[in-house]
Amino acid sequence: MNEVMTQKVAVIDELKAKVDSTNTAVVTEYRGMTVAQISELRRTLRGHGADFKVFKNTLVRRAIAGTPVEPMTEFLEGPTAIAFVNGDVSAVAKTLRDFSKSTPTLVVKGGVLDGRVLTLKDLIALADLPSRDVLLAQLAGLIASPMRTMAGLMKAVPQSLAYGLSALIDSKGGAPVGATKTEEAEAPAPAEAEAEAPAAEATTEEAPEVASDEVTAEAEAPAPEASEEAPAAE
Repeated sequence: MNEVMTQKVAVIDELKAKVDSTNTAVVTEYRGMTVAQISELRRTLRGHGADFKVFKNTLVRRAIAGTPVEPMTEFLEGPTAIAFVNGDVSAVAKTLRDFSKSTPTLVVKGGVLDGRVLTLKDLIALADLPSRDVLLAQLAGLIASPMRTMAGLMKAVPQSLAYGLSALIDSKGGAPVGATKTEEAEAPAPAEAEAEAPAAEATTEEAPEVASDEVTAEAEAPAPEASEEAPAAE
């Protein structure tokens, strides 16, 4: 008798420890499943962070009373095996759904997610969701996409600016640099400039020189008087 009580206490303590570690669980009925099938399902679920184990309903009710997973009490009918989930609940739901298709003796009944009741319909919806890794990859893609777009725009802006400036310069008849080259082309070559220089000097030498005395005389000549006395009237 004492041994039975000890076993019951041990199971209740185990259940309380599981509830302390997670508030998500899925309840199934395993009637008609073989030990080999239960072991295979347990290994698969362990890979998704879930601990699948058979429990007596009376002990489960006592262990989860007053806890966030207490709402799953409504599913505790018949031979019960519970998957306490510490990983991806959608992956666990998918595994249970797929396994029940190949093994109809496994019946998925419902569960609880963070204190909220999960119906069979809810679990099927979770099973249809992509896995956590896929969702994270999709989220990363959504975040990276605007960043790639922004990087492309930042790269395109200088290019567009350069093309715009080039078009503007062409519409104005060419760049100032081109004008400078044209002026340089029209300017006489150094050899031509030197050739024209003697001609300029010769012209200067052929011009008659004005005597300095004549210039001085003209400057010192008295200006005509503005008026002379008119002859007296008769």
